[in-house]
Amino acid sequence: MNYIQYVIIIIIFLIILLAVLKSMKKDAHLELNKLVEYLGGKNNIISTETSLSRFKVTLKDVSIVNKEGIQKLGAKGIVEIDNQLKIILGSESKQLKKYIDSLK
Repeated sequence: MNYIQYVIIIIIFLIILLAVLKSMKKDAHLELNKLVEYLGGKNNIISTETSLSRFKVTLKDVSIVNKEGIQKLGAKGIVEIDNQLKIILGSESKQLKKYIDSLK
């Protein structure tokens, strides 16, 4: 009888864990949308590159970029050179590149 209660508790725990993980994925997608928006939208992005934790993006117009917003989303640093931004994002760099590539 005790084992049945433990099994039920474990099943409920797993359901809650899966629900939390699923909601976190939605948040990540929303964050990527915001990041693209802060970069001036998908039409402002010419090309993207990643190397380790850095995300390099070439833009049509750098002046419309919301750098403050990008940093609030977790960027550890932003370097602007001509029409390029190098953003230190950590492990999210590759995920962002894939997301932007899927938009085009």
